[in-house]
Amino acid sequence: MPFYRVASLSEVPVNSMKPFTVSGKEILLASLNGNLYAIDNRCSHRKGDLSKGTLTGTTVTCPVHGSKFDLTSGKAISGPKLGPIKLKTSDLNSYKVKVEEDSIMVELPE
Repeated sequence: MPFYRVASLSEVPVNSMKPFTVSGKEILLASLNGNLYAIDNRCSHRKGDLSKGTLTGTTVTCPVHGSKFDLTSGKAISGPKLGPIKLKTSDLNSYKVKVEEDSIMVELPE
């Protein structure tokens, strides 16, 4: 699978996350304590924009219904909460990230 340039290092400050569209895919890129992570930007429950959610450690929380995902793996930690009802949600895709000079590169399927 090829690597695509997503951003420069200065575009994603430490301990922040930012959305990018690369090769038709919406990617959430996060910089946490010197490590870079990339997962799908849309929640698997109702396609909420995760870049508008909250970041706590390596967990991103969807702003729509509160689903939580691990940025390091894309794994769903918990599903949405709708009152007393807890729904399941599925894992997100996680992508390999590397840095070449000042460019952040993400490996995506063709």
